[in-house]
Amino acid sequence: GFLGHDSGHRQMFKKARHNDWVLLSVGFLTGMTPSWWQDKHNTHHRAPNTNEVDKDIEVSLLAFTQEQALAMRGIGRFTVRHQAVLFYPMLMLTSFSMLFGGIVYQMRQGRMRYPITEPVLVVAGLAAYLGLIFFFLGPWHGALFIAVHRALGGLYMGSVFAPNHKGMPVLDEDNDLDFLHQQVLTARNVKGSPLADFWYGGLNYQIEHHLFPNMPRNNLKKAQLIVRSFCKEKGISYHETSVWQSHKEILGFLHEVSAPLRQKKS
Repeated sequence: GFLGHDSGHRQMFKKARHNDWVLLSVGFLTGMTPSWWQDKHNTHHRAPNTNEVDKDIEVSLLAFTQEQALAMRGIGRFTVRHQAVLFYPMLMLTSFSMLFGGIVYQMRQGRMRYPITEPVLVVAGLAAYLGLIFFFLGPWHGALFIAVHRALGGLYMGSVFAPNHKGMPVLDEDNDLDFLHQQVLTARNVKGSPLADFWYGGLNYQIEHHLFPNMPRNNLKKAQLIVRSFCKEKGISYHETSVWQSHKEILGFLHEVSAPLRQKKS
């Protein structure tokens, strides 16, 4: 998955088609539709944490503003009311969401970079994945394996992605922030270490990644020294915290956003 992210940002090779080959291979191995991911992710980079623009904060069962929370109906209203408690269990759905989101994109959109190759590779990869699992494990154990595999994979991916922006300021679409402030103020860094850098795939340097999305991940730590110093000099808030504190901030934010739904009617 991290290789797909890096190749999608053209970080790995100078030639675009070489990066595309990696991205297509990741689509085959994971079932993710490359064009769907690039479309969604490029929009996120263009307008991070921007209400009604960034699809990463438009989740049917979660709310990231109190306006979103109050607009929820049905099961969404229940999950949002308790979203601070349900957040991590719901992250287990991340892998399934990415899989089905890509399939829906293929069915509805005509903007795929490789309109024949992508669907063929995704379908072939899923067929091989399901075929091998059910051949060796049988229907019941196979289904259980898929559920556990996808749930744990989703929990891992979600827990890596969430600290990047969740709990940081959510902007209105008509905000007047320039590129620098928009990218820095909406992102959170997680303090680096060899283990953290490996676990997060370099995305713990999220501020630097958003400022320089084409920069290979191995250079982000070097860039951090310059970016952090520049932000301090210019008085721009630069948020970096520990793994534990990042998740504490996320849950506190989700709890605060959903507060209106827990208030008793007088």
